[in-house]
Amino acid sequence: MTETTLIATRVGDEYAAQLAEFSDEYAEIHRLRAALDAREARLLARSAAYADAFADATVPAIFPPAERQALSRRSTCAALAMATRTPERTVQRATNDAERLVNEAPAVLESLEAGRISARHAQTIIDQLSDVPTAGRAVFLEAVLPAAEQLTNANLRRRARVLRERLHPESITARATRSEADRRVEFEPAADGMAWVHLFTTAPIAQGITERVEAAAAESRQAGDSRTCGQLQADALAALALTGVTPEDVMSSPVLPHPIEVQEHITPTVQITVPALTMAGVSDAPATLDGYGPIDPETAARIAVNAPSFTRILVQPETGAVLSVGRNQYRIPADLQRAVRLRDGTCRAPGCGRRARACDLDHSVAWEDGGTTDVGNLACLCRHHHRMKHLPGWNLDHAPGGGPRVDDTRWETPSDRTGSSTVLTSFGP
Repeated sequence: MTETTLIATRVGDEYAAQLAEFSDEYAEIHRLRAALDAREARLLARSAAYADAFADATVPAIFPPAERQALSRRSTCAALAMATRTPERTVQRATNDAERLVNEAPAVLESLEAGRISARHAQTIIDQLSDVPTAGRAVFLEAVLPAAEQLTNANLRRRARVLRERLHPESITARATRSEADRRVEFEPAADGMAWVHLFTTAPIAQGITERVEAAAAESRQAGDSRTCGQLQADALAALALTGVTPEDVMSSPVLPHPIEVQEHITPTVQITVPALTMAGVSDAPATLDGYGPIDPETAARIAVNAPSFTRILVQPETGAVLSVGRNQYRIPADLQRAVRLRDGTCRAPGCGRRARACDLDHSVAWEDGGTTDVGNLACLCRHHHRMKHLPGWNLDHAPGGGPRVDDTRWETPSDRTGSSTVLTSFGP
């Protein structure tokens, strides 16, 4: 064996040994993470049980029993969310999943605790289990858990769907009818002035929509349109929804309208905050679309032209002070209400994204306790957090702090933990 071969062999052995060490440590990290996920599930399920047990003691009797339990649970989830700076809805979903895992699939929880499956495997099983009637759950779990301990999560999802369909005692017709009631459209902001629109509907409708926009995109493409297939499909769906342009229209005039043309057909009631220098054309600072965030000035201007009840708010770019609030919509709230909603943007509970315009205006110090009706004592709270604020153990302290343009709310939870919400205010010097 030559010296070069010996060196290569030695290097190869060292690499193999190091790779084995990496693999072992990586696997151990995964086992530890799975064990922590199982521990978290047990804790969340336990917290839900405590919330139910103490609902009558922690929620005023003016609420009906079922509502007392729901408020107690949401109060518990809110406290956990504030302690970890986690969105409250995330904690609620995790708690619901934890209860199902602990109470309905203890064998899956034990496998997770031992590190034989990951949290994603467990979630896949729970998601599929949720629609299996009680009578068929034991058989489903007995069949799916061994597969979960051998397969990747992607392969498990496919296997679990097949098993669920095979073992489900209820007909797919009945299940489809029930699931159809959940159809909806959801809006999800994305970066750089973009967003997703998610449609949850029946499979035939979804497929029909897809085929229709594909047909429109193909016709426009064949007519020499230089946009990509993905862009054309997106533009076809936007044109269909906002302008009524159909594939048949494209066939007679086979070029799809550009998004800029489609945007001209938007006639919403919108609220856009625009820096004064941007409105004057001497700055390109972004505008802010209520419910989304920063958008480019050109898009803001195009939307504003067609909005029949448009509220334009001009702000001084250095201080953020409100310079002008449009008054051309019919139902105009009081100036103070508008100023508070503009300042807060969303519900002031930490992690809550409920839009300010859909929130209650709450006196942080109650009126009957001497609180004043002014900007320093008002905060936007969604109906849930408004009610929760008045539960025993909860307290909201609202005071300016951190500088002349900072407005703070500080929450105290029943566990004596605190969470805070801070916004820039337009009412400092």
